[in-house]
Amino acid sequence: MFGVAHIYASFNDTFVHVTDLSGRETIARVTGGMKVKADRDEASPYAAMLAAQDVAEKCKTIGINALHIRLRATGGTRTKTPGPGAQSALRALARSGMKIGRIEDVTPIPSDGTRRKGGRRGRRL
Repeated sequence: MFGVAHIYASFNDTFVHVTDLSGRETIARVTGGMKVKADRDEASPYAAMLAAQDVAEKCKTIGINALHIRLRATGGTRTKTPGPGAQSALRALARSGMKIGRIEDVTPIPSDGTRRKGGRRGRRL
Protein backbone atom coordinates (compact mmCIF):
# COMPACT_ATOMS: atom_id res chain seq x y z
CA MET A 1 0.00 0.00 0.00
CA PHE A 2 1.29 3.47 -0.90
CA GLY A 3 1.76 6.50 1.33
CA VAL A 4 3.28 9.94 0.75
CA ALA A 5 6.45 11.00 2.60
CA HIS A 6 6.69 14.77 2.91
CA ILE A 7 10.35 15.56 3.69
CA TYR A 8 10.94 19.19 4.69
CA ALA A 9 14.68 19.84 5.03
CA SER A 10 15.62 23.31 6.22
CA PHE A 11 18.98 24.33 7.66
CA ASN A 12 17.55 24.22 11.21
CA ASP A 13 15.59 20.94 11.23
CA THR A 14 14.35 18.05 9.10
CA PHE A 15 10.73 16.85 9.15
CA VAL A 16 9.72 13.43 7.84
CA HIS A 17 5.92 13.33 7.65
CA VAL A 18 4.05 10.37 6.14
CA THR A 19 0.40 10.73 5.14
CA ASP A 20 -2.07 8.68 3.11
CA LEU A 21 -2.28 9.35 -0.63
CA SER A 22 -4.77 12.21 -0.24
CA GLY A 23 -2.54 13.90 2.35
CA ARG A 24 -5.39 14.24 4.83
CA GLU A 25 -4.49 11.56 7.35
CA THR A 26 -1.14 11.64 9.15
CA ILE A 27 0.40 8.22 9.66
CA ALA A 28 3.72 9.24 11.23
CA ARG A 29 5.57 12.50 11.78
CA VAL A 30 9.09 12.61 13.23
CA THR A 31 11.60 15.46 13.22
CA GLY A 32 15.36 15.51 13.60
CA GLY A 33 14.94 17.48 16.83
CA MET A 34 12.95 14.60 18.36
CA LYS A 35 15.90 12.24 17.82
CA VAL A 36 18.93 14.20 19.10
CA LYS A 37 19.58 16.15 22.27
CA ALA A 38 21.75 19.06 21.06
CA ASP A 39 19.93 21.88 19.24
CA ARG A 40 22.77 22.25 16.74
CA ASP A 41 22.29 18.64 15.55
CA GLU A 42 18.59 18.93 14.62
CA ALA A 43 19.30 19.45 10.90
CA SER A 44 22.19 16.98 10.72
CA PRO A 45 22.10 14.02 8.31
CA TYR A 46 22.36 11.64 11.28
CA ALA A 47 19.21 13.05 12.93
CA ALA A 48 17.36 12.89 9.61
CA MET A 49 18.41 9.26 9.19
CA LEU A 50 17.12 8.34 12.66
CA ALA A 51 13.83 10.16 11.99
CA ALA A 52 13.34 8.39 8.66
CA GLN A 53 14.07 4.97 10.18
CA ASP A 54 11.52 5.65 12.93
CA VAL A 55 8.89 6.69 10.37
CA ALA A 56 9.56 3.62 8.21
CA GLU A 57 9.05 1.35 11.21
CA LYS A 58 5.70 2.98 12.06
CA CYS A 59 4.59 2.68 8.42
CA LYS A 60 5.38 -1.02 8.31
CA THR A 61 3.26 -1.74 11.40
CA ILE A 62 0.28 -0.03 9.71
CA GLY A 63 0.87 -1.84 6.41
CA ILE A 64 2.42 0.80 4.17
CA ASN A 65 5.33 -0.66 2.20
CA ALA A 66 5.74 1.91 -0.60
CA LEU A 67 6.14 5.69 -0.56
CA HIS A 68 5.97 8.60 -2.95
CA ILE A 69 8.47 11.28 -1.85
CA ARG A 70 7.68 15.01 -1.79
CA LEU A 71 10.88 16.88 -0.97
CA ARG A 72 10.72 20.50 0.14
CA ALA A 73 13.27 23.19 0.99
CA THR A 74 12.45 26.47 2.75
CA GLY A 75 11.73 28.23 -0.55
CA GLY A 76 9.78 31.45 -1.01
CA THR A 77 12.13 34.40 -0.59
CA ARG A 78 14.63 32.17 1.23
CA THR A 79 16.89 29.37 -0.05
CA LYS A 80 15.67 26.88 -2.63
CA THR A 81 18.28 24.23 -1.81
CA PRO A 82 17.19 21.50 0.64
CA GLY A 83 19.05 21.27 3.95
CA PRO A 84 21.70 18.68 4.88
CA GLY A 85 19.17 16.10 6.09
CA ALA A 86 17.25 15.66 2.83
CA GLN A 87 19.51 13.14 1.14
CA SER A 88 20.13 11.00 4.21
CA ALA A 89 16.41 10.89 5.06
CA LEU A 90 15.60 9.66 1.55
CA ARG A 91 18.41 7.11 1.65
CA ALA A 92 17.30 5.83 5.07
CA LEU A 93 13.73 5.33 3.83
CA ALA A 94 14.98 3.36 0.83
CA ARG A 95 17.37 1.22 2.89
CA SER A 96 14.73 0.36 5.49
CA GLY A 97 12.91 -1.71 2.88
CA MET A 98 10.38 0.84 1.63
CA LYS A 99 9.67 0.88 -2.09
CA ILE A 100 10.09 4.38 -3.54
CA GLY A 101 7.53 5.48 -6.13
CA ARG A 102 7.86 9.03 -7.42
CA ILE A 103 10.24 11.69 -6.10
CA GLU A 104 8.92 15.23 -6.49
CA ASP A 105 10.32 18.62 -5.47
CA VAL A 106 7.58 20.79 -3.95
CA THR A 107 9.71 23.75 -2.81
CA PRO A 108 7.59 26.91 -3.03
CA ILE A 109 8.93 29.17 -5.81
CA PRO A 110 7.67 32.76 -5.75
CA SER A 111 6.16 34.19 -8.90
CA ASP A 112 7.26 37.68 -7.87
CA GLY A 113 6.15 37.91 -4.27
CA THR A 114 7.54 40.02 -1.44
CA ARG A 115 10.90 41.77 -1.15
CA ARG A 116 13.91 39.74 -0.05
CA LYS A 117 15.56 40.25 3.31
CA GLY A 118 18.88 42.11 3.31
CA GLY A 119 18.12 45.74 2.50
CA ARG A 120 19.07 47.97 -0.41
CA ARG A 121 22.81 47.25 -0.29
CA GLY A 122 22.47 43.51 0.24
CA ARG A 123 24.03 41.28 2.87
CA ARG A 124 27.52 42.55 3.62
CA LEU A 125 30.00 39.91 4.77
